[in-house]
Amino acid sequence: MNLIVLVFLALLLTGQQRVLAETEISLPQGFQITTAVQGVADARSMALGDKGTLFIATRRAGKLYAARDEDGDGRFSPAILLAEGLRMPNGIAFHQGALYLAENHRLTRYDGIEAGLPDLPEAVEIARLPTEKHHGWRYLAMGPDGWLYLSIGAPCNSCNEPGYGTIIRMRPDGSERAVFAEGVRNSVGFDWAPGTQDLWFSDNGRDWLGDDLPPDEINRATSSGLHFGYPYCHAGFLADPEFGHERPCEAFTPPAVKLGAHVAPLGVRFYTGSQFPKAYQGQLFVAEHGSWNRSEPVGYRIAVAHIEGGRVTAYEPFATGWLKAGGGVSGRPVDLLVMPDGALLVSDDHGGRIYRISYNP
Repeated sequence: MNLIVLVFLALLLTGQQRVLAETEISLPQGFQITTAVQGVADARSMALGDKGTLFIATRRAGKLYAARDEDGDGRFSPAILLAEGLRMPNGIAFHQGALYLAENHRLTRYDGIEAGLPDLPEAVEIARLPTEKHHGWRYLAMGPDGWLYLSIGAPCNSCNEPGYGTIIRMRPDGSERAVFAEGVRNSVGFDWAPGTQDLWFSDNGRDWLGDDLPPDEINRATSSGLHFGYPYCHAGFLADPEFGHERPCEAFTPPAVKLGAHVAPLGVRFYTGSQFPKAYQGQLFVAEHGSWNRSEPVGYRIAVAHIEGGRVTAYEPFATGWLKAGGGVSGRPVDLLVMPDGALLVSDDHGGRIYRISYNP
């Protein structure tokens, strides 16, 4: 078989994999999924600029990308590389013309970034961060109170290290840094309930207590200063075998909803658009990244938590199919972003792409 035939077959198979990754995803009736951006290895957190620029951060790849939907059809131009050689640049947020980027060791700001793309303005370092790599990838978001919120994961599977296992907040210039929530093993996604100051966040439970323990969590912080249990208590009921004797589970804020063990919830996003049916408006979508150390894989999907009066009344699958029969995996959802037209973007660090979920009955 000559080289031309081999190249053709490779391109054909690549195209088939791209189409199958979309058509095999199951969604409720009336929803469609397409690929909005592809070719972004390790696509993780997303942020949308004032001028419609989609910024895409990575973790292992150490790169920052940008893409634009020039004609508004839901498909973005090929992503351009803005920076590389970064240290776990997982967390990004956009606020008042500036892009904030959280690497493992620091938080920086790029003022007026959309004006000169693809060239980056000079980075302004606004905070230094712990440098431990275990759970050292940050999640970053700008709160409705005008403060930056940032996760500081525990530097271990289970340990009691002061200053870790928290969500902190600070002013946009890095001042007045303070702990907002404690007892958070590793949150890689949070969002605020519409019309409130309540922070909802994912938390990945500890490993090596078996296939089915402890449950991963979605938590709700109604104020600062709450403690969510780690490392003493997991999921509101399970005392840690090493630290559980030090403080009882009753001393902590229980989760808003307990998920499956090891489903690895990452991005969470309240749906604030109007395109989706009313049953989904104002509800919390959750990207379950999927298990890595369970005998039978779980997760690898998007679910939705239905909330009434601040309480989760139901938790159900929304987008499934990345986890195949027999354990094969075609994608791992990471972050979620509601677009101005009401579509929902989903990053996939396994497939290296951004999906767009829309509704058209």
